[in-house]
Amino acid sequence: MNTIERVVPAPRKHFFLLRSPARDIFQFVLLVAILVWLLLLGASRSGYKWEWYRVPRYILGVVEGRLTAGPLLQGLSLTLRISGISLVLAFVIGLVTALLRLSDSLVGRAVARAYLETIRNTPMLVQLFVIYFILGPILGIERFLSAVMALSLFEGAYASEVFRAGIISIHKGQWQASYSLGLSAVDTYRFVILPQAIRRILPPLTSQAVSLIKDSSLVSMVSLTDLTLQAGIVVSETFLPFEIWFTTAGLYLVVTVTLSTVVNRMEQRFRIVG
Repeated sequence: MNTIERVVPAPRKHFFLLRSPARDIFQFVLLVAILVWLLLLGASRSGYKWEWYRVPRYILGVVEGRLTAGPLLQGLSLTLRISGISLVLAFVIGLVTALLRLSDSLVGRAVARAYLETIRNTPMLVQLFVIYFILGPILGIERFLSAVMALSLFEGAYASEVFRAGIISIHKGQWQASYSLGLSAVDTYRFVILPQAIRRILPPLTSQAVSLIKDSSLVSMVSLTDLTLQAGIVVSETFLPFEIWFTTAGLYLVVTVTLSTVVNRMEQRFRIVG
């Protein structure tokens, strides 16, 4: 018999689908150039006089011949501390809440549901005020802990839905195989389900972490000298609103982009290992 072989043409690679580091860098530089041009154009038409040369001293200062952190970096340090602790607690709260919602316990599901509905349907600023002004005097909670609790509870509610979606997405065959091997429910989650779910939920968890960092600016409402409050203080002293707030936005951008880059690298490693 004659065998007819079908020749499948190789997929055509379009220019806009090709990715290279040089092309990405060029696009980024072009975007920055356009934004700077628009910024300068708007400033020239509004008559605002830029004084960027006054900004560096509020980032890094020189005291007795040594470099010291300026007010903005000091505020950024506090923001990172609050965000780091809150991020860990939010993920723990989110995972526990997700497991409660998937459990067979009626009480556990009710508690998790009540927590989710309360947190997701009220503004975070209100929750921060309730913890600081009401629970704080009763339980002796200080400002830093109040901010961490508010951020953790608020972001944990959203993280729980991410965890739950990742767990539900695992095929039923994985559960059946685990039970057939005699694994308990705890070991099934620990060794089989969660390692697979983490690979799928890293991108949405990263988005949640970025949101937490940006939401941390609300802690300035309880007089915590984070980056946002420090920027406001500097603006009131220097009368440089645009320079200081643009610099503050840039510092937030550096933190969030760094976080996203690290998580992207982790995701690539998971794909290679998987």
